[in-house]
Amino acid sequence: MKSIVLVFIAIAWSAAVFAQDTAKRKEQFNLGKDGLAIQGYDPVAYFTQHKAVKGSAEYSFSFKNVRYQFVSPATLKAFKTNPERYEPEYGGWCAYAMGDSGEKVEIDPETFKIVDGKLYLFYHTFFNNTLTKWNKDETALHRKADMNWTKIAGAM
Repeated sequence: MKSIVLVFIAIAWSAAVFAQDTAKRKEQFNLGKDGLAIQGYDPVAYFTQHKAVKGSAEYSFSFKNVRYQFVSPATLKAFKTNPERYEPEYGGWCAYAMGDSGEKVEIDPETFKIVDGKLYLFYHTFFNNTLTKWNKDETALHRKADMNWTKIAGAM
């Protein structure tokens, strides 16, 4: 009987932690007012097509309170199989800003880089492309961005 009670306590604790993590993701990730990530761009297409491709509401999927759109059933299926592989780093905020100042800065979804199987997004306007700044000191900025994101988001 004691074992059954312990199992139920473990299940309840796991459910509470999962609910807390998903709520935190929605709070910390770069999402539109509609809860959409990457401004509707397909996270899988960055890897498979090597370019930013706008997804469709027809192929939409929410992973832990973060909604993504996809260009096809194939990219949707790939994401569902391994969502952590395709989600952008730092909650979809600008990687350069996360490393430089620890700030959450909007991105241009068409300015990105894939390094070691991870998707990094960057802010880009006519006069300011943070990807070029990132490339000048990638190792140090990456290390600082990882530390800053952990401070902001904790262990999700």
